[in-house]
Amino acid sequence: MPFPIRTCVVCKEEFELKPDKPGFANRCPECSSEEAEDSGSKSSMDADERKAEREANEERRKAIRDLLYRKDR
Repeated sequence: MPFPIRTCVVCKEEFELKPDKPGFANRCPECSSEEAEDSGSKSSMDADERKAEREANEERRKAIRDLLYRKDR
């Protein structure tokens, strides 16, 4: 059974969509590998950013918990 032929949305080249191909199904392997390399360059957060994010997550969890388990029903 032949593999389906797709057109890459980035470079407009045709490629065979093979099983276990890394990346997106609408991008050729070359364009998918470039994006995978770019996504790994995330900068680390400093202490203030981590603290702010932790506090925001705690507030979100508290709000969700209050919505799910409030007794006024």
